[in-house]
Amino acid sequence: MQVFYTDQFVLPLPPGHRFPMGKYRLLRDRLAAEVPEVRLMPAPPASDGELALVHTPGYIQAISDGSVDPKVLREIGFPWSPAMAERARRSVGATICACRAAFEEGVAANIAGGTHHAQADRGGGFCVFNDAAVAARLMQAERARRSRQPLRVAIVDLDVHQGNGTARIFRGDPTVFTLSLHGQKNFPFRKEAGDLDVDLPDGTGDDAYLQALERALDELAQRFDPGLVIYLAGADPHEGDRLGRLKLTWDGLEARDRRVFDWAWQRGLPLAFAMAGGYGHRLEDTVQAQVNTFGVAVAYARRWHNRAR
Repeated sequence: MQVFYTDQFVLPLPPGHRFPMGKYRLLRDRLAAEVPEVRLMPAPPASDGELALVHTPGYIQAISDGSVDPKVLREIGFPWSPAMAERARRSVGATICACRAAFEEGVAANIAGGTHHAQADRGGGFCVFNDAAVAARLMQAERARRSRQPLRVAIVDLDVHQGNGTARIFRGDPTVFTLSLHGQKNFPFRKEAGDLDVDLPDGTGDDAYLQALERALDELAQRFDPGLVIYLAGADPHEGDRLGRLKLTWDGLEARDRRVFDWAWQRGLPLAFAMAGGYGHRLEDTVQAQVNTFGVAVAYARRWHNRAR
């Protein structure tokens, strides 16, 4: 299974910054040591033209040269630096590569990504460019050369925070379906209506969450027929997450992942996934949740391989 990373670009964050930048390197190290089925590859940067499929030229330029409005930087939550701009491009590039690889092999991944708060002309919530949105648009453009039928993309967002940027970008677009299960009272406090939003109360545990997910996937299947799934596999619904406010156990998170992968597998749909959020009180808990997601993914990648033989 192909897995793309960008963790060699470490942002110079001030002391005490709450974003756990170290989780990406820890995850890559554990995958390299424990999951021999993954093929780890550095991600290329997304080009201006690729980013412009979603983002405005002025915003792309401002992020590139550091002229971005300080107010926008405050909303993003990262100080600007060349490494910040480069990492943002490569995080998008990783999801692009994962989507291409998923069409070839069934399942592929971005170790980072899931930057679903970024909108066309601004970022927010630790998100600079919207990797899933850019990848979806580029896959549609690339597939249009091969088929007269437009590629339909389902974005299944199971980060604990609502994907407001993705919902806004694709509002009214019949070729992209945005599904988000998220904490009702969590960030962002002003939600953007997606195609299917499921608000969950604080303290939601395994059973209620999995029932809500099952209903949501059933509704997705009734309303939309995708040719590609982009899955945001946030670790932050875990009960040990300091920003999550939900109460999923290790088993609950794994059952969540298994249900999404199985939903795509049963329909023969390529699936690219990004790790999205994770802010555990213990960094190793976030990384463990992500390693568990990769364990599920590898099992389904193996199924794809056997199907293709």
